[in-house]
Amino acid sequence: MKYGYARVSTEDQNPAMQLAALKKAGCKIVLKDQVTGADVNRPVLTRCLKKLETGDTPIVWNLDRLGRSLRDFITMPDDFGSKDIRFKSLTEAIDTETPAGRAMWQMIGVLAELERSLITERTRAGVKATQKRGVKFGRKVNWTPGRLVHARNLIDQGSAPTQVTKMIGVSRATVYPTLQRERD
Repeated sequence: MKYGYARVSTEDQNPAMQLAALKKAGCKIVLKDQVTGADVNRPVLTRCLKKLETGDTPIVWNLDRLGRSLRDFITMPDDFGSKDIRFKSLTEAIDTETPAGRAMWQMIGVLAELERSLITERTRAGVKATQKRGVKFGRKVNWTPGRLVHARNLIDQGSAPTQVTKMIGVSRATVYPTLQRERD
């Protein structure tokens, strides 16, 4: 089955051109969202993607109707390919039923992969630079030497570690590794 998906950003925009092109492309069902491309919550698109089954073809008038970022296009090719779902974008002439269309879709995936790698690399560099400036990541330490001594005394007197964590106000994930380090 061919599903058409149209999106307009505002009430002032008219989806007529998109809807006509999708009908002409043979879409039996045409779904329309009215949200900005930057909005990750596109309920009609989500519903459409959930309906897709093996052999179906979602069709858009233009790739930017799916979203504004490459991140939106990263997961779709993988999801479509794993379910044997074809995809068409009318303006860009991408049709994953053809070798050229599959190649174009794969190129989009390659560029998206590059973008992911660059973001990861920049994030790691930023974290390292921030740590060099002395910034600590994670939750603030609740585990003071006094609390450690108090916890050890309670456990030595027979209290269960789980009870101790509640009495002292720290998590089990904090207590157990510290006690283990003490034993080693």
